[in-house]
Amino acid sequence: MGPCGSRNRPSPTQARQNARRWRNDKEQRSPLHSFARSLARAQAYADLPLWEQVYRQAFPTFATMYALRRDGWAQRGGLDRLVILESGKTLWIEEKLRERDYADILLEYYSDRDRKVPGWIAQDLACDYLAYAFLPSGRCYLLPFQPLRHCWQQYRRQWVQRYGPPIEAQNEGDVSVGVAVPIAVVLAALSQMLVVSWAGEGTREDVTQASL
Repeated sequence: MGPCGSRNRPSPTQARQNARRWRNDKEQRSPLHSFARSLARAQAYADLPLWEQVYRQAFPTFATMYALRRDGWAQRGGLDRLVILESGKTLWIEEKLRERDYADILLEYYSDRDRKVPGWIAQDLACDYLAYAFLPSGRCYLLPFQPLRHCWQQYRRQWVQRYGPPIEAQNEGDVSVGVAVPIAVVLAALSQMLVVSWAGEGTREDVTQASL
């Protein structure tokens, strides 16, 4: 089994760390929130100058960008930002900002636990990239969304088992559920999805083992 997944249960130390992270995330989240309230908060974050700094550094031919503010197909399809390059190429981006620094990426796999409604990592969103930023340290991980979703499809069971307990957030009428996966693990899994082999099985496992 490669480092992106394991059948072993977490050690007592890992369990305590996971529980502490779970409590911290619970404290960070409002105990009750709606999509409209979350959208309003996201729109306030959208005005922060950090996003233009991120995209100018990530895309050398950056020309301009637009925040998608209305609650419509774009917002519900995972589209927070439209970035336009000098060539006219458009990039659709889903943005997530955490107000504290963590060593993990929180992957929401149920937006409604009881009805088993998929969360953002389990949906086929229309975005090209996920921009996952940490405000205090000024770090942003710009992750290609389709390969990231492929990682989730392949390693979901291992990650939920190894990096639990799940983080739950109480919404208006539902409970969302996610798992906090270490950033290094996500990046290692993502790197193997960027290599495609038609020569046989096992190449992705080899890439993962070599990367950590």
